[in-house]
Amino acid sequence: MSKFVPYKNESDVLHVGGLTVENRLDRITLSGDIDLTADQAGLANARTLQLLLADVVAKLEAQPLPATLPPAANTIVANPFN
Repeated sequence: MSKFVPYKNESDVLHVGGLTVENRLDRITLSGDIDLTADQAGLANARTLQLLLADVVAKLEAQPLPATLPPAANTIVANPFN
């Protein structure tokens, strides 16, 4: 599997337990849930999340950031089923 590079594209998705991590150019979206159990599987999931979040923080710290992002633009497209 290729390395998940935060904020690189709009297509990478990483699954950690029941957690889905979606890559975007301006955000990382985490959805779902995960139990970090006190066993080897829980430790592996915790380490994966730790590395992922370290990469996210490093990427954010390496660039100037606005106070907040503007709302996403909404685009209306024609219904292809009409």
